[in-house]
Amino acid sequence: MKMELRQLKYFRAVAGTLNFSKAAEQLHIAQPPLSRQIQQLEDELGVRLLDRSSRPMRLTNAGVFFHEQSVRLLERIEAIRDETRRLGSGARRWMGVGFAPSILYDFIPQAIRQFSLDNGSVETSLLELTSVQQAEALKAGRIDIGFGRLRIEDEALENVLLAEEPLVAAVPAGSPLAAEGRIVLEALLEEVLLLYPASPRPSFIDQVLQQFAARGYRIGKSLETNSLQTAIGLVAAGMGVTLVPQCVQRLRRDDIVYRPLADRKLGAALIMTTRAGDGADHVLKLRATIVNASMARSRGTCRPLP
Repeated sequence: MKMELRQLKYFRAVAGTLNFSKAAEQLHIAQPPLSRQIQQLEDELGVRLLDRSSRPMRLTNAGVFFHEQSVRLLERIEAIRDETRRLGSGARRWMGVGFAPSILYDFIPQAIRQFSLDNGSVETSLLELTSVQQAEALKAGRIDIGFGRLRIEDEALENVLLAEEPLVAAVPAGSPLAAEGRIVLEALLEEVLLLYPASPRPSFIDQVLQQFAARGYRIGKSLETNSLQTAIGLVAAGMGVTLVPQCVQRLRRDDIVYRPLADRKLGAALIMTTRAGDGADHVLKLRATIVNASMARSRGTCRPLP
């Protein structure tokens, strides 16, 4: 036997009332079949979810955990059901947008917000994904457009270069590097270099490593983290330094200082990726909104912080 959706609904009612009779009334079923379904659920899981010997009945530790998780799952399923019905009625269209964390500090979030305001019939869903994950999600149809730092070469995908922005060093506020006007790469090699994201590869890590290698530098001490936010947190804790796209300077913290690099050619690409030949109206409209915003940024109307 496999766990069924109705069993989750039944358990939610029992856990909410801690009384089989009341739960059966809520569910409009008889108590014996309700009891059997909960028993079968416990047998499937191999644990007791309810302490039936106590008065009143109570949840076991496993039951508390299972209740919390199953409620979240049911809420998500119900939200998916409702949104699917709205989309199926033709009243709304759904569009998935993948993004790498560092793009949150540039012009793209504002452009997506403006698109949403101008296109109220399109339901936009944002998903945090690396560039590699975005490519997979695009081909699988889980998203319609992605924004990342890596160009994924695939005939099924179309990449548009929106911008090339300089990399800057994020260093602890108390570090001697914080007093530098511009930081040379050799100075970073003497520190623990925090690299992200650790997986999946290739990723922004590989872009950074390639730029060091192209200049004849070998990375010494380094630590790979799962995200930009983790790397920034470790910098704040004085555990190393990291390189970030210039727009990330908008993430201001008292314990971090951002410094430009002496080699101004170190940069990070901002890539928009869609399925090749995707002519869906809502995708074309968002693409146009993003391209226009990118052009405005290049003209200086969306200038990153100095």
